[in-house]
Amino acid sequence: MWTPWTAPGLEHVRVLIQPEAIVADGLILGVSEREPFRVHYEIQCDQQWKLRVVHVSLLGDSSRSLHLLTDGEGSWTAEHGEALPSLSGCRDVDISVTPFTNTLPIRRLALESGVSATLSMVYISVPELQVEVTEQRYTCLEATSSGGRYWFEGLEQGEATFTAELPVDQDGLVMDYPGLFRRVGTW
Repeated sequence: MWTPWTAPGLEHVRVLIQPEAIVADGLILGVSEREPFRVHYEIQCDQQWKLRVVHVSLLGDSSRSLHLLTDGEGSWTAEHGEALPSLSGCRDVDISVTPFTNTLPIRRLALESGVSATLSMVYISVPELQVEVTEQRYTCLEATSSGGRYWFEGLEQGEATFTAELPVDQDGLVMDYPGLFRRVGTW
């Protein structure tokens, strides 16, 4: 479970590692521009943490959903099979209101200390459910059996516009995302 640093809110995610897939099922209660929101997401990956399915639902008076499918190699389609060439090349997703999505590239890449990777990401802003492509860089600062530390950079035209040091546990889950999210429990 995580809570935002500066606003009321709470996220609970359950990660199931099954023989055929890894499934994350999350529920987020939050506030954006003084308006409360509820979001449910489900993310499915294969056993190598390659993304396959992203489903995000805004719950409430104006319920809306977004359902995206990917081959894990950078090709995307909408729920009914329409190709989404604007997302071509993206292998991961970043949902704005959860630190869980940082786990996807951390686990998939399994970077060694001192190694970086720059990624094109499908960024989903919540509660708007707007989709855009962004660039992010992950640098492994330290990898141990009990977790590690990563340097995260949000990039625009190759330049860092946002940075954070992300400590992760042995499962690659963010423990603290300075200024954004703080883990408040594990079960």
